[in-house]
Amino acid sequence: MPDTGSKIKQGLLAGWPICLGYVPVGLAFGVLAEKAGLHPLEIGLMSLVVFAGSSQFVAISMLSGGAGPIPVIATTFMVNLRHLLMSSSLSLYLRGVNRKTLSLFAYGVTDESFAVNLSKFKYGEWDIKRGLVTNHAPNITWITATIIGGYCGQFIPPKAFGIDYALTAMFICLLVFQLRGRKYVITAIIAGALAIILSLTVPGNLYIILASVLAATLCVMFKKKSGRAKING
Repeated sequence: MPDTGSKIKQGLLAGWPICLGYVPVGLAFGVLAEKAGLHPLEIGLMSLVVFAGSSQFVAISMLSGGAGPIPVIATTFMVNLRHLLMSSSLSLYLRGVNRKTLSLFAYGVTDESFAVNLSKFKYGEWDIKRGLVTNHAPNITWITATIIGGYCGQFIPPKAFGIDYALTAMFICLLVFQLRGRKYVITAIIAGALAIILSLTVPGNLYIILASVLAATLCVMFKKKSGRAKING
């Protein structure tokens, strides 16, 4: 059986590519957050408490636009709902783990660490200790990068280097990775079209949530209807 040191090393080897990717994104977030008026320590605290890059970008964007706390909370909640599904998938491999350890593991679940851990649990000899290292090495990297970005932000002019485009670029990247078939492309197109239409009539950023929910609902209904048609046919 591998000792604790060996497990830590294996967790780090699995998590280092995630750490590498978090550095530039974390720096960009720190700069944007500083431009939105947050102190580097506040940025670090946000990264520590939330630890969800997409939600943090959304929150900063909305706060910069003057949004109130309720729309910010509602939007970030919707953005993070996918973590419920990811955690449910991983829970199948974590039966018998005590609640404190499980809570610590759940806190560190992100899109990237989920993909790595799920693959390791499925196809390799993996356990909670290795998974914790894979989760929290990127966590430490993210927090550090955002704080450094916050300190560096005061020396960078607004909109320099295209940093203000970081949020848009990140979500385009996330969208592309989710387009694994025709139904996903159709859902994305419907969501985009609905967002444009609703933005003309719905105040604030609520149109984003409405467009996402409506598009997902329509596509699920269509999928179920198609499934019934095949059975009846």
